[in-house]
Amino acid sequence: MPVPADHDPDSQTLPVGDRALIWERLLLEVAALPSLPGVYRYFDAQGDVLYVGKARDLKKRVSSYFQKNHGGTRIGQMVSRIARMETTVVRSEAEALLLENNLIKTLNPRFNILFRDDKSYPYLKISSHAFPRLSYYRGAIDRKHHYFGPYPNAWAVKESIHLLQKVFLLRTCEDSFFKHRTRPCLLYQIKRCSGPCVNLISGEDYQRSVMQAEKFLLGEQDAVLESLQAQMMAHAEQMEYEQAAEIRNQISALSAVLHQQSIETVVDKDVDILAVKVQGGRACVNLAMVRGGRHLGDRAHFPVHVQDHVLAPDEAAAVADRATSADLSHATEVSVLEAFLAQHYLGGVVPSLLVLSHSVEPALMEALGEHAGHKIYVQIQPRDERRAWLDMAITGAELALARLLSEEGSQHARTRALVDALDLALEQPPGETDPLARLRIECFDISHTAGEATQASCVVYEQHRMQSSQYRRYNIKDITPGDDYAAMKQVLERRYGGAKPEHIPHVVLIDGGKGQVSMAREVFESLGLDLSIIVGVEKGEGRKVGLEELVFADGRPKLQLAPTSAALMLVAQIRDEAHRFAITGMRAKRASVRTGGSRLEEIPGVGPKRRAKLLQRFGGVRGVASASVEELASVDGVSKELAEEIYRAMR
Repeated sequence: MPVPADHDPDSQTLPVGDRALIWERLLLEVAALPSLPGVYRYFDAQGDVLYVGKARDLKKRVSSYFQKNHGGTRIGQMVSRIARMETTVVRSEAEALLLENNLIKTLNPRFNILFRDDKSYPYLKISSHAFPRLSYYRGAIDRKHHYFGPYPNAWAVKESIHLLQKVFLLRTCEDSFFKHRTRPCLLYQIKRCSGPCVNLISGEDYQRSVMQAEKFLLGEQDAVLESLQAQMMAHAEQMEYEQAAEIRNQISALSAVLHQQSIETVVDKDVDILAVKVQGGRACVNLAMVRGGRHLGDRAHFPVHVQDHVLAPDEAAAVADRATSADLSHATEVSVLEAFLAQHYLGGVVPSLLVLSHSVEPALMEALGEHAGHKIYVQIQPRDERRAWLDMAITGAELALARLLSEEGSQHARTRALVDALDLALEQPPGETDPLARLRIECFDISHTAGEATQASCVVYEQHRMQSSQYRRYNIKDITPGDDYAAMKQVLERRYGGAKPEHIPHVVLIDGGKGQVSMAREVFESLGLDLSIIVGVEKGEGRKVGLEELVFADGRPKLQLAPTSAALMLVAQIRDEAHRFAITGMRAKRASVRTGGSRLEEIPGVGPKRRAKLLQRFGGVRGVASASVEELASVDGVSKELAEEIYRAMR
């Protein structure tokens, strides 16, 4: 069997003889594979993972990659780079799906579609308390409290809390506030709370309201109305007219809410609607949520590596037979949707009904149902209300993708303008379609309050966008308070001292003028780095926005760009992001220094006294975060219940 041609520049670094030996070894490994379910991983010569895939039959699927020369296709480019292979045999397709998903999230393969791990979906929480509290919640859920959701955004949760307050008069105050009330607060006065803090409602009646609220959230509105009507009639028969009037008001409020939601309320209780759209090398999966029969809104998700994604050879062959661009686009959309289903729902909550814009592999849905512990029904061509939901989701996906492409086109133009303005020479390796995406800019800013809590920020711009996962903050120590030059010197030495050449960016932006640039020049000269990459952003006349000047460390004259220049817009965008990142870090550090840890302040039941005891006992916030539940409960005034809350919140 011939050695495949090298279509990717990285693979050309291997001599032909070495490549032939590697190919021979891979073929022997493929021949020895079993015909069992499993997961396979491909690695390049540098040990970087190229692709992770699952298979019902490992031998059949993996051998399809090596049976022929795939030419200049994406499969061919990937196969030409494979230097090593690993496989894992599992017991079922469900196990293969789970392992594949975990490996994709961990390894970030070049040729897999990857959705960023998003754990930020909010929930509505009803606490396990004698008088349970309604609250907005993000994080891991447990069995101790009742959680409803997830919701697509914070607004949907807060709107639901507002409705429940209005109809069922449940409290939203923190436990520490609740315990120390001697008279009802304003929420009681405006009919948004029943006043349990001062015993204006019995525990039994309050629990009944909580149960009704939970039924409402679960979509059992008719049962709630019947229960309220029965209570009202019972009070009226006993001539308790004030209580009957209060329940009548509740019924009126609930009826008004149901009338407002009449367009959204249907038979289905919990449904997720997913629509996918691929265009211009990017993709969008729009997820709309129905909870308790109410349509709560949607949320767009944008995967990465879509352009590099490859279909397995047998899948690619099936599409190639039809050979139309529409079929290729459809196949990519199905792959994107299947990747989202696996990565989003494994380990999360899966409703019993999914309405999808595209058909997906039945084995995938069976595996998801097996993992979730219940059967998952899928509908592809819905009618009536579900049709309207899907149409809205499709429109949302198209609009979100069009907006993303427009923004990225604008960013691409800004990158080009800055490269031209700075006269940068970017290398363009063979096969590289967008050399501008290689441009890496790191920007530094210093922030403090009269010398207190000094921090330096470093933000990164690459691939035509800000790379927030690569941002870094540096605590500045052992300098004269307020000495920004010394702070800049320290952060640059820490950032680039000992850095490998490939880790040095193309441009280092400094938020400052001649003084800051001179300090950066001094650091770069001591480290033997290229001075031409240092660019200072100096405030213009009157410190007006749009009049900034660029200051260079290598002796070039200052450069003033036009206020409407796309290059100046990009410089301002990066500089402002560095300033924002530095300010938020400095404020958090200052709050931590002054109060002993802002994270502790956010935990219900941890007031100033308990916080001081915790910090004193464990030596600071880090000590509290690393303490076990038993250790936390040993602190005076901290119950086992509160210790568990602290333990969860600090993780």
